[in-house]
Amino acid sequence: MVISSSNNYSKSNIDVLKISPDNKINIKRIKQNGQIHIYQSSFRGSYPSIIRDSLRNAALGRKVLLAQFMKGGVKQGIENAVNLCGNLTWLRSSHSFDQYNHEEIENDKNLKKSIHESIYELWNFCRKALLSGETDQIILDEIFLAVEMKIIDKDDLISTLENRFISGDVILTGTGIPKDLLLMANQITELR
Repeated sequence: MVISSSNNYSKSNIDVLKISPDNKINIKRIKQNGQIHIYQSSFRGSYPSIIRDSLRNAALGRKVLLAQFMKGGVKQGIENAVNLCGNLTWLRSSHSFDQYNHEEIENDKNLKKSIHESIYELWNFCRKALLSGETDQIILDEIFLAVEMKIIDKDDLISTLENRFISGDVILTGTGIPKDLLLMANQITELR
């Protein structure tokens, strides 16, 4: 199911071109943002097509940031990002839920705190990228799970998306997507 809307321009783009009384044209720079795409699925690990598309975009010369919030196993962290095709920066948190079993995390408060801090550090990095305008496409994989677990604040995510400056698209994936984030999307794809 694909639902599309046309929320292409920010509200601040009103009166783009004004002609003054003395016949001079005053042009105002348009702050063009890419679209917000949401991919939702009832199960994790269903987004290989998004990763494939990010590789293709990087190979075409676009600067891409792929952040996987809940994947682990390689102890990457921000300081050990993987760079592919010269343009794709692939990040995972240095600690994640995938590296440990549920009981281990629940029984070790320091481990749980370390995982939360690692995911939040990744979010701060992504937030800066969204606001800087230096990246052509940003994929926030399983970000909604981090929001659902209250590691990332939903209002902070919404505010960052509203104030983003990125010429390309922002892709968000996950389950349990809050309604106000669904309303922001230009495209929603449900994978079954």
